[in-house]
Amino acid sequence: MYQPPQFKSDDPGIASELMRANPLASLVSTDDEGFPFVSHLPLHLETSTDPGHPQMVLWGHCAKPNPHWRYLRARPKALVSFLGPHAYLSPTVYPDLARVPSWNYLAVQCAVQARLVEDPLAKDRLLKKLIGDHEPAYAEQWRGLGEEFAHKMLAGIVGFELQVTEVQCKLKLNQHRPESHAALKAMYSAGNEDQRELAAWMDRLGMGA
Repeated sequence: MYQPPQFKSDDPGIASELMRANPLASLVSTDDEGFPFVSHLPLHLETSTDPGHPQMVLWGHCAKPNPHWRYLRARPKALVSFLGPHAYLSPTVYPDLARVPSWNYLAVQCAVQARLVEDPLAKDRLLKKLIGDHEPAYAEQWRGLGEEFAHKMLAGIVGFELQVTEVQCKLKLNQHRPESHAALKAMYSAGNEDQRELAAWMDRLGMGA
């Protein structure tokens, strides 16, 4: 993605935080005609500091009727995009009038190498990673549904492991326009949930009023 230096973050901790806080990702690869194909999926992130293993791995699955898994098998290299909080940027935050509207946002983009997960036990472990992220208490209910039902459900999905080969993290918060920061922070602090999150990030980046 386009990365002006004032918005680029090289901190893997910030990238991981945004990925975990905004797990519904866009998985992008190409179909058999070479056209981009997108699936919107919750993904589970695992990180490792072991130099002998991938630093970041994403786990997810899609329904078996979704052809995306076949595209990943044929062409394992893919792209994953996470969008964090975002909000309109009004030109009223500037002290002068010669300004135009824009949009602020936080985003992470990953190049990945896909490996399919088709073994039922491995798919069950994958599902438990996602359950642990979003509703740990459901794990007991899942175990109680019975082997036959679980087998049927697992047969209806294809899992995948996405080894992250490159990460890009973009924090677009008007960092290069300090004359706007006080008014922008006040506007976002009084706004909706996304705007309040962006105001908090402004504080983290030392952009507070």
